[in-house]
Amino acid sequence: MTEPRNKPADWLVYLALRLVAMFVHMMPLDLVYRVAGAAGNAWYRLDARRRGRALEHLGRSFPAWSARKLDDVARGSFRSMIYLGFELLLTARLITQWRWARFIVLPGNAEIARLLLERKSGLILISGHLGGWEIAGYAMAALGFEGYAVARPLDNPYLNAYLVGARQKRGMKVLDKRGAMEAMDRIFLARDYVGFIADQDAGPTGMFVDFMGRPASTYKAPALMAMRYNVPLAVGCGRRIDERYRFKMEFERVIYPHEWADKDDPLRWITQEYTAALERAIRRFPEQYVWTYRRWKTQPRTPRPTEGTAA
Repeated sequence: MTEPRNKPADWLVYLALRLVAMFVHMMPLDLVYRVAGAAGNAWYRLDARRRGRALEHLGRSFPAWSARKLDDVARGSFRSMIYLGFELLLTARLITQWRWARFIVLPGNAEIARLLLERKSGLILISGHLGGWEIAGYAMAALGFEGYAVARPLDNPYLNAYLVGARQKRGMKVLDKRGAMEAMDRIFLARDYVGFIADQDAGPTGMFVDFMGRPASTYKAPALMAMRYNVPLAVGCGRRIDERYRFKMEFERVIYPHEWADKDDPLRWITQEYTAALERAIRRFPEQYVWTYRRWKTQPRTPRPTEGTAA
């Protein structure tokens, strides 16, 4: 049973966020990023638990790197998380149908544009906690590609209403992940797209595929939906170009239905393919990835040796 929320505390947190947002909107962009960078560096120094987790994950993912390189990238990852928090507060003001080109670089991949414009079928978009993943979805809606994003609501209802409202301001519709499957028939019948952030630990019910050289429990829902509705999956990210609120939309891989038609285990093949595509993007921009998530928390069960057999 879920414990009741402390409403006064939730409201105070929401009020604090709105005050921070007010000051962020008053500052020039270069100062916003300097403040965010300093906050990220301080967080990295003070939060030993998350710092240790990030360094462990990076060390196992990039075993050839020096300790200095690991530290630099981990510190950059903490700054990137703070950058994104500040960027979210600015997005509704900066990303409009008239100003978006100052801040968003579109992909050179005509394949993605064709899929979005022709709308011959629905489309599943997959990304990870890399760069400005929230900005990318907002920008697509501002460009007229209105679609759906699946997300878990924040525990704080005031913060959730504020952030969901910001996401939906340009036309992005947010679906609660706990009931999202019920809307899929309608979404794909209308040939719309739906986006997932699909790089977190999926628990014991997830599918174990290779990610950064280790088995990782991974969400099956994107692959199951692609198979059920016979729609392609596009894997990409919104890479931060610099510390001036500029992002590039990049697509790593499009997975088409004909590719899995002859696979013995299409569910596993699709899940591994989209995970591998995410990995390639992360390896190019590791300082923009959230390494503090417990991505490998769930591991495959090791079968117990039978009696009389050496362990």
